[in-house]
Amino acid sequence: MEDRPLDILNKSLNAPIIIRLRGGREFRGELQGYDVHMNLVLGKAEELKDGEVTRKLGTIVVRGDNVVYISP
Repeated sequence: MEDRPLDILNKSLNAPIIIRLRGGREFRGELQGYDVHMNLVLGKAEELKDGEVTRKLGTIVVRGDNVVYISP
């Protein structure tokens, strides 16, 4: 049986992920939580540009409707 999107997020809890948002911004961090709307809480978050860290942000909340993809 295939995993549903939220099942994959559940398996990625407390693990590093990369997300891309509308507008092309990318963030890397540890997935600390999520909800059914795919709002995400990332710990130790960093903003990336061309694969390089541009800012270290700490803990952030990302609104799910802005997420284009999530890479575990």
